[in-house]
Amino acid sequence: MPPLARVLVLLGLALVALGLLVWLVPSWGWLGRLPGDLRIERPGLRIYVPLMSSLLVSLVLSALFWLISRLR
Repeated sequence: MPPLARVLVLLGLALVALGLLVWLVPSWGWLGRLPGDLRIERPGLRIYVPLMSSLLVSLVLSALFWLISRLR
């Protein structure tokens, strides 16, 4: 398997594992309910845009990848 394919497969598996962890751990209920997450609920319509949660996850992952690259 080429190195890029291996990295993509491992990254996909890590994302699935992280998604399951967030879904199964009930104490992380605040994720997705932060100030700045847009939620519009009307009869027959539900729109949910987790802006602040996406920014937080992006910052944490960026810091983690930066730290890993510095340790290499």
